[in-house]
Amino acid sequence: MDIKEIQNLIKFVAKSGASEVKLEMEDIKITIKTGSGKTETTIVQAAPMSNMPQSAPAPVVQQVAETPAPAKAAESEDSKYITVKSPIIGTFYRKPAPDKPNFVEVGTDISIGDTVCVIEAMKLFNEIESEVSGKIVKVLVDDSSPVEFDQPLFLVDPS
Repeated sequence: MDIKEIQNLIKFVAKSGASEVKLEMEDIKITIKTGSGKTETTIVQAAPMSNMPQSAPAPVVQQVAETPAPAKAAESEDSKYITVKSPIIGTFYRKPAPDKPNFVEVGTDISIGDTVCVIEAMKLFNEIESEVSGKIVKVLVDDSSPVEFDQPLFLVDPS
């Protein structure tokens, strides 16, 4: 099971209204609990990968709590923009390598499928592609910062 399938499972469980889902396969065990405005996901991978060190894997726990609503003035100003959100938890990077330029800057025109950033999760670098077309208006996260699932990363003006 890859990270995309796990992300889709988390989204599906959150939308379904189920309070708890457990999935066990021969090499992975996943428990997803939802309720009272937060989602908790525990993933335990029993069989280590062949190219990974043979140490015991640590469980990954993800908690997403509701964020406080922004100020009313900022909300009305930003309401015309589309928010590009993080599909996974990890470390946010604006460029593919330290010596390379940023994927996008404020004012950059993007199309659907353009890579806007990279998020490192469990030593894997995941390219995050835009699901909207428009112009980058604001970068909401600092480079090399930790991000949570569904955290806003960019504001895009679709016009």
